[in-house]
Amino acid sequence: MTTPQPRPSVAAMPAYVAGKPPAERPGLVTYKLSSNENPFPPLDGVLEVAAEAAGKVNRYPDAGSTELYEALATAYRVPAEEVALSTGAVALIFQLVSAYCGPEDEVVFAWRSFEAYPIAVLAAGATAVKVQVNDDGRHDLDAMAEAITERTKVVFVCTPNNPTGTSLTQTELDAFLEKVPEQVLVVVDEAYAEFVRMDDAVDGIATYRGRENVVVLRTFSKAYGLAGFRVGYALAPAAIATTLRAMALPFGVNVVAQAAGVASLERRAELMERVDTLVVERARVVDGVRATGWDIPDAQGNFIWFAFSSADRCAEFAAAADEVGIMVRPYPPEGVRVTIGEAEANTRLIDLAGRFPRG
Repeated sequence: MTTPQPRPSVAAMPAYVAGKPPAERPGLVTYKLSSNENPFPPLDGVLEVAAEAAGKVNRYPDAGSTELYEALATAYRVPAEEVALSTGAVALIFQLVSAYCGPEDEVVFAWRSFEAYPIAVLAAGATAVKVQVNDDGRHDLDAMAEAITERTKVVFVCTPNNPTGTSLTQTELDAFLEKVPEQVLVVVDEAYAEFVRMDDAVDGIATYRGRENVVVLRTFSKAYGLAGFRVGYALAPAAIATTLRAMALPFGVNVVAQAAGVASLERRAELMERVDTLVVERARVVDGVRATGWDIPDAQGNFIWFAFSSADRCAEFAAAADEVGIMVRPYPPEGVRVTIGEAEANTRLIDLAGRFPRG
């Protein structure tokens, strides 16, 4: 007896692995540091706006997300037709690959990087071309440029890179873009852009404005602390943004999420104060971990990266963290990512780093 079968590439798709919640431990407060979530609640006033919007959930949301589009256009000083919304930046990744790729096409990205990339590529029936990151966890842009062929349709550049935390400079990105054929779409994934504190930092907005083949992805999930509402957005030349909007599910951004997004953009000054607090805490964690002898990469997101050489070592570190009440995110066999969370959780991490054997 035969049954309907999906395309082979779909059947081969791995499941997206989300960060696990911590196990309960009697007498010990536990913390989730496995999903790069913001430890702060939504900004003051955002929940009130969201609650008011929830009173209208018997009605469909504005299919055009007009108010949120206008708010984003104003915030970034770009035309509204160069903005595209969807249910999280990950949805935009799937839309981009589906729109621009099919069987026989290739998508180039660093590895390890965001795990949704290869899943989206398989969903489109295309071929993933993974380019190993450098020993310091940074994109090997020269190797990525060499990996581009006539079959390449899309290149993902994740900066800061999830999960290694390293970020590119604008000089590096510009030099790379000069090597990319103009018919190849370059996606600059800036989900953690608000956390970057470095010289010559990438300016995704200026980058896409000057090129017809660049799209920038950002999200309300990380810095804004709205991960549960699932709102991501792209900034791109009008033709690309139009394609993304055409690929989006109707009514994908719900009425509550739209209201929360607008309210959050109105409070960006307060937002950046919170981000600055997390950046200061990130510096404390990086310095504390390095002081114990770990050589961890530069951290430009809201997380840090412990590199390992085997799945067993990743599992051992994750288990040791669980024992002290913090849940981390292993990426076997390469390493373990740990979110910058509450101060007590971060202190426990530093203490664990000092006790865990590095050999």
